[in-house]
Amino acid sequence: MLLFIVSTLLFLGSTVVSEASMVVEHAMTEASLDHSGDQESSPLNASKLPILQPKETPPPVGTYILKTPQGQVCVRASLGVEFTVIENKKKSYFNLDPKSTSVTGYCADQRVILSLIFDGGHLEFTFIKDGSVSYVSKLRANLKPAPSCKGCKSKEYPGIMDHEKLFEASSGQSFKCKSDTYLILADSLRLKIIPLQIQAFDLPSGAFGKEVECWSDYTKRIIPIVLGAVAVGVLLIAVLVYVLTRDRQGYEPL
Repeated sequence: MLLFIVSTLLFLGSTVVSEASMVVEHAMTEASLDHSGDQESSPLNASKLPILQPKETPPPVGTYILKTPQGQVCVRASLGVEFTVIENKKKSYFNLDPKSTSVTGYCADQRVILSLIFDGGHLEFTFIKDGSVSYVSKLRANLKPAPSCKGCKSKEYPGIMDHEKLFEASSGQSFKCKSDTYLILADSLRLKIIPLQIQAFDLPSGAFGKEVECWSDYTKRIIPIVLGAVAVGVLLIAVLVYVLTRDRQGYEPL
């Protein structure tokens, strides 16, 4: 009887351990998929591969949001993206379509990854929180457009910017730029982002925080003011010189 009880307990214990192992393995698999943002998990649809265009057109603006498992927004981005491919000194263009773009990534206290995935490529932002400021430390992209001719082999254009401090903003603030933002990721791949507003970390309501103006927007806004002030100053000097000259000409010595 004792031997039967011991055997039963051993059987139940092995079953529980086996089920627990299966649960842990399943959870690890889900975590791996969620954190990696692997673009190769599903085969590419050749009919939906990016088609390069010979001329530029304004890219459509999309809003992309990544949330924690608890539903808290950890990064929000509003931007239009144009990929520029350079082949034999010839430029071709592809605009990211928000309607066919999915969002994946990873949220942590000091590091956030936002990946924009589409058929034939991806664009990935790595945000770092350093004290009271945050910025994009790495920008990685890959574009695999449809072949340019029937029977031609498809080419892939990867690119990366690493160890950077892009789109820097203080805690709770968003970086905003209405001007064109040009980024060189490789000799054959460049990005143009317009317009741009982006923020990671510290989005308690999920909305953008106070805006930090980019340098290009600042100079565009301040230069007309400076030129206007200079013009007014020159005009005042001219009037003053004219008045003083006229007074001297009208002076008669005793």
